[in-house]
Amino acid sequence: MQTPSLSRRRFLQSTAVASAPFILPSGILSAEVKPNDKISVGFIGMGKQNGGLMNRFMGAKEAICVAVSDCDTTRRNAARDKANGRQKNKDCKAYEDFREIIARKDIDAVCIATPDHWHAIQTIAALESGKDVYCEKPLTHNVHESVEVMKAVKNNKRVLQTGSMQRSSREFRIACELVRNGVIGEVKRTAVNIGGPGRPCDLKTEPDEPGLDWDMWIGPGPMRGYSSVLSPRGVHGHFPHWRNYKEYGGGMVCDWGAHMIDIIQWGLNKDSSGPVATIPAKDPKAMKGAQLVYAGDIPMMHGEGQGATFYGTDGRVECHRGLLGLYKGDKLIAGKSDRNDKSKNLNQELDRIEKEILKDAKVKLYDSNNHIGDFLQAMQSRKKPITNEIVGARTSIACHLLNQTYYNQTAIAWDPKKNTFAKGGDPKWLTRNYRGQWKV
Repeated sequence: MQTPSLSRRRFLQSTAVASAPFILPSGILSAEVKPNDKISVGFIGMGKQNGGLMNRFMGAKEAICVAVSDCDTTRRNAARDKANGRQKNKDCKAYEDFREIIARKDIDAVCIATPDHWHAIQTIAALESGKDVYCEKPLTHNVHESVEVMKAVKNNKRVLQTGSMQRSSREFRIACELVRNGVIGEVKRTAVNIGGPGRPCDLKTEPDEPGLDWDMWIGPGPMRGYSSVLSPRGVHGHFPHWRNYKEYGGGMVCDWGAHMIDIIQWGLNKDSSGPVATIPAKDPKAMKGAQLVYAGDIPMMHGEGQGATFYGTDGRVECHRGLLGLYKGDKLIAGKSDRNDKSKNLNQELDRIEKEILKDAKVKLYDSNNHIGDFLQAMQSRKKPITNEIVGARTSIACHLLNQTYYNQTAIAWDPKKNTFAKGGDPKWLTRNYRGQWKV
């Protein structure tokens, strides 16, 4: 049966973000009580990424998809029909406005895979309404949002998992255990090989198309004319390029950095802190070459190595998806570092590393082999999952600092305890101008 709708006053009290409350659409009613006491999940942003995530959630026996939201009519209806077809019911409802999912009291968690400029607003609204959150990486669009998301999780006692799913892949965990246990000696420097920073959006305006709420897609970002590059219409099979533009994403520094810089932070044991400085690239027009610097004068070079690389006094560790190489000097002594090398099996190499090289390891890292499953288990245990809000926010801050170094062509001195500049810097770099009612 249906429960009474939330009053506008109660909703604004429970889901307000900072000082700017949302305006709740009219006519919102709770759906039926979730069947079989499964974890009911609502999905916000039904592009390619959330299509895959929804499949994983529905593949878990603990979860059921009860709602989807997208500002594109075709995408949201296709996602609803997909969920109802797989679950063989009509319990999944489709909404144009994500706030209708936030308002439903019968939903336990939301899975957010919208463009980056929406992440923090939707995440904090969900946390304030009492929901747990799985949010894609990077967790936020700027430093200020990272701080506010960490506060919201703590204040509301919720569970959050960031979609930096490489931590649930065995090769990355073992790579970081090699580093943390001193197998390559003292770490002297690190590197990530990812793409460049975000750039200003200069796309041409295209004619508006029916069935897309473009104002809602833009949301807190700066208004501009419609572009199919930013939001391809309907169900599509690629990752749209909004991520390249700093108004809506953060370039590959944020997109892939939220994976590879995350591994650097894990290997350096910096999950609760982060870099202390940045160094700009020598060429002001360069898209690589800037550095993050960690305590102990350990630099992370942007644009070198293979995926994420750690260089120590006694060797190096290189890791990428499906690859891990442990080197002493230039000699590969364990792992697989070349995808074309058919003589080595990565899983067998990882077995050997754990049994032989790490058999007496004092440092054992969080072992997850299923990122969605880890989140669902954390919801039940109320313990922090592997890429919790601290991990996700701190990695995002590192990515944002690297971007700001490119955007402003200046070194940054950073205080990771206070999450502010230790010296110099413009507070405007930590946040952005929010449009209309949307604020963090």
